[in-house]
Amino acid sequence: MKRLLLAAALALGIAAPACAGTPQHLVDSSTLALEDMIGSSAGGQIQYMLRHAKAVVICPNIFRAGFIFGGEGGVCVLSARTADGSWSYPAFYSLGSGSFGLQIGVQSAEVMMMVMTKGGLDALLNSQFKIGADAGLSIATLGGGVNGSMSTALNADIVSFSDSEGLYGGVSLSGAVFSDDTDLEQRYYGQAPGARAIVLYGQGSNPGANPLRTLLQRYGVPGGVNATPQ
Repeated sequence: MKRLLLAAALALGIAAPACAGTPQHLVDSSTLALEDMIGSSAGGQIQYMLRHAKAVVICPNIFRAGFIFGGEGGVCVLSARTADGSWSYPAFYSLGSGSFGLQIGVQSAEVMMMVMTKGGLDALLNSQFKIGADAGLSIATLGGGVNGSMSTALNADIVSFSDSEGLYGGVSLSGAVFSDDTDLEQRYYGQAPGARAIVLYGQGSNPGANPLRTLLQRYGVPGGVNATPQ
């Protein structure tokens, strides 16, 4: 019930930015969300795609609500595969969108996006990225139906999966804008070099992110090799 109330507040534009909690809370929540999704009915597909991904975005709490006017928002982490095959410390992103139309309902969801190509990663590493706005990128969705087919996913730049609850029939992030959250990065790393510098060039480290990186290493290394990031 608390999640649904917060979702309604967010849609009306009255949810405070502080709802994201501390950066460490976001990282911990992302670790738990990754475990949840790996353990879901699509876990086998997720692990397969993750082993071939160049990066992953995890959004542990995406809230969507609306009555005629709708809103959607949350905070996310982005980690990329490094040159030595491990996973980077996370960059932080905020997500938001609005809509108008005949709609009613509330929903909360865990969302994961596996970035399969360099083009997909470059798009996300821009200061802002609007899902579905780049005609040169293809986005597939894991799950039931045609959009959930592995053949479709294997040819996509970005593959998404969501585990949701609420009154909406499903989560669609089309039109949502991802923005590099330098405020969270400043609080977590003591500096804000930007997402590209963090995930590609290692400018920023915090041992609090090692459980997340360890889990990504466990499930996201080709061949399923277990390793602990240093």
